[in-house]
Amino acid sequence: MLIKMQVGEQDRGELQVNVTDSDNAPIRDARVTISEPETAINPNSPIERLETDVSGQTQIVDLNTPPLEYSLNENNENMPYANYNIQIEVPGYETENIRNVEILPDSLSLQNVRMRKREGEQVENIDIDPHTLYAEYPEKIPEDEIKDVNEPGEIVLSRVVIPEYVVVHNGTPSSNARDYYVTYKDYIKNVASSEIYATWPRATIEANVLAIMSFTLNRVYTEWYRNKGYDFTITSSTAYDQKWIYGRNIFQSIDEVVDEIFDQYLSRPDVRQPILTQYCDGKRVTCPNWLSQWGSCNLGEQGFGTLEIIRNYYGDDMYINTAEQISGIPASWPGYDLTIGASGQKVMQMQEQLDTIARVYTAIPRVSADGVFGEGTQASVRAFQKIFDLPQTGVVDFSTWYKISQIYVGITRIAEGIPRG
Repeated sequence: MLIKMQVGEQDRGELQVNVTDSDNAPIRDARVTISEPETAINPNSPIERLETDVSGQTQIVDLNTPPLEYSLNENNENMPYANYNIQIEVPGYETENIRNVEILPDSLSLQNVRMRKREGEQVENIDIDPHTLYAEYPEKIPEDEIKDVNEPGEIVLSRVVIPEYVVVHNGTPSSNARDYYVTYKDYIKNVASSEIYATWPRATIEANVLAIMSFTLNRVYTEWYRNKGYDFTITSSTAYDQKWIYGRNIFQSIDEVVDEIFDQYLSRPDVRQPILTQYCDGKRVTCPNWLSQWGSCNLGEQGFGTLEIIRNYYGDDMYINTAEQISGIPASWPGYDLTIGASGQKVMQMQEQLDTIARVYTAIPRVSADGVFGEGTQASVRAFQKIFDLPQTGVVDFSTWYKISQIYVGITRIAEGIPRG
């Protein structure tokens, strides 16, 4: 439920809604209504009515939230975020109702919505579960952090690869729950937004994201569930895996971290597989030798760096590794930033992809694929970065290169028949 705040006890957070169709193209003029959850004293009257622009985005709006210190103090019992409801209406599409979108103070919340063509008078209602640090969920069942793959079968990987998709079983392993195909980065962003608070220090967010990614890649590398006869990669159960919530919002600070380090994971010497890095909140549940989420927040506030936080919990022999391969991309990052004056095949590949995206996202200026990074290419890159929540530098760094690749693949290949959740 929404915690009632006294006058003078409110902070402000931000929300932006991004609306696309089933082919990942932006939808202009979608009607977006934001309201507070309905209670006996609140009739659920709208507080914002917005429309999306040519890029399928609403303007960024400020909304009331609880005080910032609520999300930084592990002893706080009040809900540290505010809940809002969103309705999205587009002629010819199903109406989308998303309830309990989370807004944290001093944070930008991004609500991505994929509309579906209407078949009759259908409405999709999405209820976002409470955050794992606020509500009680089942404790993680302990497992060995290194799996026995001494006799690998055909489906056990021989090297660490970042998958394009993971298949998420939305329940416990044996439950009759629905499976969702989710891009790897979107899965990590969802879990991190569900498991930690975006208001935490940057090093804390990075340490937790690395633990989440390493856990996920261990499931991928060992084909943990497929070797047990299941057809999915991972579950949404906190007892077995990590909390993933269908349809939830993500936070910009987490979004940026994942884009920058998504090819990394945690390793130990002479161990090929990513480590199954288990963790707990450190408040309701204690877990020696696992990462404590609240403890990592405290360490971050004390000035600990990312690797220092990780080693504080997992030991001094834990280090950060980089995957050998990233699946589902047309071409790998060149290993250096592309900026004014750069030229060559990598520039041309990027320009070709960016120009294809600009045909769909028309706020991005079209670019000539001549292999020369000039002012026109820089302007297109800046426009792309603005739309996709990247720092607007005009430089194609690691994050921008792979975001361009992701969007390009999304609007051209349409996942080649991958079922959509």
